[in-house]
Amino acid sequence: MPKHRQWRMCQRGIHSSELPQLTDQLFADNAVINMCFPFGTLRGASEWIEHCFEHLISAVPDLERRDTIVICNQDQDGHTWIGCCGFYCGTFSAPLLQIPPTGQFFHMRFHEFYRLSEEGVVEVQAIWDLVEVMMQANAWPMVPSLAREGLVPGPATCDGIKAAQADPLLSASNVQHVIQMLEKLQQHPSQGGPEVMSMNTFWHPHMTWYGPAGIGTCRGLSGFRHWHQIPFLNAMPDRGQYESETRCHFFAHDNYVAVTGWPNMAQTLSSGGWLGIAPSGQKITLRSLDFWRIEDKKIVENWVLVDLLDVYDQLGVDVFARLKEFNKSRPSGPINLPQERL
Repeated sequence: MPKHRQWRMCQRGIHSSELPQLTDQLFADNAVINMCFPFGTLRGASEWIEHCFEHLISAVPDLERRDTIVICNQDQDGHTWIGCCGFYCGTFSAPLLQIPPTGQFFHMRFHEFYRLSEEGVVEVQAIWDLVEVMMQANAWPMVPSLAREGLVPGPATCDGIKAAQADPLLSASNVQHVIQMLEKLQQHPSQGGPEVMSMNTFWHPHMTWYGPAGIGTCRGLSGFRHWHQIPFLNAMPDRGQYESETRCHFFAHDNYVAVTGWPNMAQTLSSGGWLGIAPSGQKITLRSLDFWRIEDKKIVENWVLVDLLDVYDQLGVDVFARLKEFNKSRPSGPINLPQERL
């Protein structure tokens, strides 16, 4: 059985002790693991487990993984990708990367993309929303979000886990819908005002945009415009002009479209208003890993994770140093809750 078929069978119900054996079966020996800041690029699944999952499991011993979207298909270059959207959860019992534990319920969104070959998984591009964890610990040391924070739901239609083969015509049509939408977005402001983006053509008026912690979730076109898009576009109006410096992998499984890229955006922070960051005039790259759900030729839900900690790092801001100073008077050791008798 090809390794990517096994992967479909192994999405759930895996105990942490089984990870080394499972990854040996599914990953190529020298797979490239592109992780969000501060983890960096790792070589091989064993490094991924050692440098990422062991930290996570130590902090959250009863860790569970809950996938809400799992799709698979080929990108424009014929490479096969699996895209997974969901969250890790459990009890936040010990520090995670200097984030103080709470002893309470923990949830951390993930978007993880796996590129496959006959050897197994050869590349991973993944973002864990560590900012979300900082906020749950009341330890986020940067500016507050404009939009709403909280546990992001899965698809309203509860059909995000795709087991059957994708419909090739429907999938291709929906990829084109998203690409055309993105091309229209890039026409503003060089070719006109907000009307050139043709938002009503591509998006449902009551769409929901599930942004990363630090930006937040927006409801409806008006909410999306005010709480994310306007500050973002005002701060970096030259987005989309440096395609040679980025890479996007688009693929779809029926009504779900995904994009991954490391990085997949490049633009200049030329004005203020976004994340409270002063305009530095510096070009930055963004890793934005996205899923869209399309219904009746309209985008109704969009899950977005951006590696915001990497953005701050490019601008010379050490968020973890700030977090350490911000929380130095708080207890930072493990939290052991006694087992009470009923």
